[in-house]
Amino acid sequence: MIKLIPRKRILSKQIKLKQHDMYAKANLFGFTHPIVIACSQELDGLLNRYQGFQSN
Repeated sequence: MIKLIPRKRILSKQIKLKQHDMYAKANLFGFTHPIVIACSQELDGLLNRYQGFQSN
């Protein structure tokens, strides 16, 4: 369990950075631009991984 805490914190930071990146790209290109959609999908993957830590 001790090893999960640092990974969870790192993942949380990655999520926050990806959210910021996605919002910045959305402001430039619009929410439906393929670049923004790809970024959103990457964020979804990070959130799914984070949720996996919650269920353990």
